[in-house]
Amino acid sequence: MSDIEGIDPGAAPTGTGCVECDELGGWWFHLRRCAQCGHIGCCDSSPAQHATAHWKSTGHPLVQSFEPGEEWFWNYDTDALYDSGPELTAPRDHPADQPAPGPAGRVPEDWTRRLNR
Repeated sequence: MSDIEGIDPGAAPTGTGCVECDELGGWWFHLRRCAQCGHIGCCDSSPAQHATAHWKSTGHPLVQSFEPGEEWFWNYDTDALYDSGPELTAPRDHPADQPAPGPAGRVPEDWTRRLNR
């Protein structure tokens, strides 16, 4: 996957949390990083599904998990999972002290009932 169209290893992440959830005061379950532009969005289990919305609005199909210890990539166009790929610009995941779900202080007590399944 090192020379795949749609991956820019030099694109820095847009922050440490979901851009849209942070703007709206929302919360997320897990985070995904756009491999093309670095946009951080929440996963499909999260209430708002901003990573998928980013793909649909930009056409950027490849994301990497932004969770500590995970290196996999997902291709929305082909529904393909890749165990690994090129190393993207640091940081490769959200801060270790940032909880999942997160961020701290915005996760409702009944968060497990609010996940998309």
